[in-house]
Amino acid sequence: MMAIGHATVDFYQGAVPCLVPFLVAERHYGYVAAAGIVLAATLLSSIVQPLFGALTDRWTMPWLIPISTTGAGLGIALAGPADSYPLTWLAIALSGMGVAAYHPESARLARVACRGSHVAMGWYSLGGNIGFALAPIVASPILSAGGLGATPWLLVPAVAGVLVTASVIRRLARHAAASRVAHSLRADDWPQFARLSAVIVCRSIVFVGLSTFIALFAERHLTGGATAGSIALFTLFAGGAIGTVLGGRLAARWGRTRTLRRAYAASILATAGLVFAPGWSLYVFAAATAIALYIPFSLHVTLGQDYLPNRVGTASGVTLGLAVSIGGVATPAIGALAEATTLRIALTPLIALCAAAWLLGRGLTEPGEAGAGDAAVPVVRGREQDGVGGPER
Repeated sequence: MMAIGHATVDFYQGAVPCLVPFLVAERHYGYVAAAGIVLAATLLSSIVQPLFGALTDRWTMPWLIPISTTGAGLGIALAGPADSYPLTWLAIALSGMGVAAYHPESARLARVACRGSHVAMGWYSLGGNIGFALAPIVASPILSAGGLGATPWLLVPAVAGVLVTASVIRRLARHAAASRVAHSLRADDWPQFARLSAVIVCRSIVFVGLSTFIALFAERHLTGGATAGSIALFTLFAGGAIGTVLGGRLAARWGRTRTLRRAYAASILATAGLVFAPGWSLYVFAAATAIALYIPFSLHVTLGQDYLPNRVGTASGVTLGLAVSIGGVATPAIGALAEATTLRIALTPLIALCAAAWLLGRGLTEPGEAGAGDAAVPVVRGREQDGVGGPER
């Protein structure tokens, strides 16, 4: 159920790139203006994400989940009727704020439900990726049929998500509140967490950059127009869903940090193929790139939570929010470079960022006493912290 809720919210992150081609076509936005819309969804989200994480470290706030889900959907719904660039920007910013408020508390409750399992957390993360992947399938036909004026229909998934997940959120919130007396045996490892955050930022710039421009890139280099762009975007998001499922299973075999390093090494070649390979092979490399970038996705969350066992909300806010959404800050620079040169040249630096993520990942170690399949072990009066870890020690 938490995965369904995660899918609902991340659907609206995926809907933002879907809006870009329609904004370009109907309102004649350039690359920089289109990238600015993506920036609206990510900038304020990046700024407030640590605040929401710190708040959820102090209090259990299950009510934040339905409110933030509604906000994410309402912002996208209002983006179409907005008749000016500033109003459109503000509507998308509202959606980004909703996404920012959702993830820290949701990840905390998902940790309760997962009971420390990396594979289970992978399924929770998969929900978000499915939401991303569904956005082009759901949003693009609606926008193709009704134009930007049809965006109010995109509020429906948010309402459905709130209704479907309400009961499980209340139940998990009671367990989370009861475990507030818990405290970890290990100290927070801020240097390793900072290195992990740097890895995620590099990955974020790559993926947000590709998700913003891959539809336009496909339209310009393949036949099929908007259809080719929608297929490329769906391929990117669907590949991410496959990578998330693989991540937990590969981590069980190789360990989290080794899996992370190998995935980022593969992403270097895959991204290079996406940017430079000719013709329809773009779709193959788009899928390979997404798989490589998403294999470490759920591992980022569990590693971050284990590096900061006493600040799970903060860790969740950064690994699922701040370091992910901050990638949108770089999209205007990519757009500006594309306008000055070509879109292919503008996407080329993303290959170097994949290499940077791999190099930074080489310095990561498994957190404290936690091995590749364990979570931090808490001290609680007869129960486990947030449902995670083994018996009381």
